Amino acid sequence: MKPAIPQRPKYYDLNLANLPAPGLVSIFHRISGALLFVPVIPALLFLMQATLGSEAGYLQWRGVLAMPAVKLILLGFTWLYAHHFFAGIRYLLLDLHWGIGKEPARASAKLVFVLGAFATLLVAWRVW
Repeated sequence: MKPAIPQRPKYYDLNLANLPAPGLVSIFHRISGALLFVPVIPALLFLMQATLGSEAGYLQWRGVLAMPAVKLILLGFTWLYAHHFFAGIRYLLLDLHWGIGKEPARASAKLVFVLGAFATLLVAWRVW
């Protein structure tokens, strides 16, 4: 007689609200890394080329960067960078076997979110 095959779920629950903090940090770390690599770094390189090329380019981009919508986009980029930076430090510490337990891992994941938000608020305070 064959053993009974356990029934597998027919769907995956991909709702981010059900994930613990370390899972969210992991997903956002991957997303922020991809977004930093593809649109952000080329945009910053283009911006540097345009602003350092001539005084007229600098004055033009200074006016663009003074717009509130552009400032909000830059704050989004700031959060991407801050989250990726602090999550990267967290993963380096985990590689050194610091904070691997369940509770320290959850605490460090929450700290990544707090530090990312705090860094973004500091930049927002400076920009406005």
